Amino acid sequence: MRLFDLHSHWGTERGYVLRTPEALAQQEKTWNSTPRYDTEDEMAAYFRANDVRTILDFGFTKLLPIEEVVPFHDYAMDVQKSHADVIYGNWLQIDPQQGPRGADELQRCIDSSSGFVSYCISAAGMGYPASDSIYAPFLEVAQAANVPVLVLVGYTGAGAGLPGGGGVKLELCHPRYIDELAIAWPQLKIIAGRPAWPWQDEMIAVMLHKPNVWNELHGWSPKYLTEALRREIRGRLKDRMLFGADYPLFRYERLVSDWRDLGYDDAILERVFFRNAETLFGT
Repeated sequence: MRLFDLHSHWGTERGYVLRTPEALAQQEKTWNSTPRYDTEDEMAAYFRANDVRTILDFGFTKLLPIEEVVPFHDYAMDVQKSHADVIYGNWLQIDPQQGPRGADELQRCIDSSSGFVSYCISAAGMGYPASDSIYAPFLEVAQAANVPVLVLVGYTGAGAGLPGGGGVKLELCHPRYIDELAIAWPQLKIIAGRPAWPWQDEMIAVMLHKPNVWNELHGWSPKYLTEALRREIRGRLKDRMLFGADYPLFRYERLVSDWRDLGYDDAILERVFFRNAETLFGT
């Protein structure tokens, strides 16, 4: 069964999401996997072997100056163009304090990329809740381009186990900010990234109430999903649940096996694995 992976990271040394020895040492504890680097061709071959199309996210660019971010964006777009059959596009994390200048860089990438490009709000890392007006220049660009934005919610493995959690403030990932964002931007397509634990019921309520919100489930093995979320995946929200992997922190073989172990029939798995995303993206 093919996979449309709404969120993974780069497996290459240049793009690897964990950037320090301390963070790399936490990978096994947090994700039960071992750090390793793939070349660009090896990464693409791995996607092909698992019948995957994915949208990639550096994750570490969120607080870098624009001058340092631009070469990463160019690298991402070049690799995507070379492997367009498996890399559908890129989520960009640009420091919202860059304001219009950062929004111009998002627009540049949307205009120049041969694949999908949009903005990712990582509130816990950026320091502002998703509903803060600081993101407005980026949301305006995304809405004008008619592309969804990704907003990370719930518990994050970033900073987990480090002193002070690496400064990551979990509360900024509460679904209440998705609710506020959906009200302020009713025409914007919003994808909540990750399961929203420990606020999973609140996330379900937001999705039931706000039709412009979807949820992709990267960053967790599905065996840890709450019972309420498992019910909604086959129930009221079955058309708005999306697959996300978080490669290379997770590998597809493990995730697909864990999803199958939940006992869903193929019709539900097809919705999660690719059909809902294909409907959302019109592919």
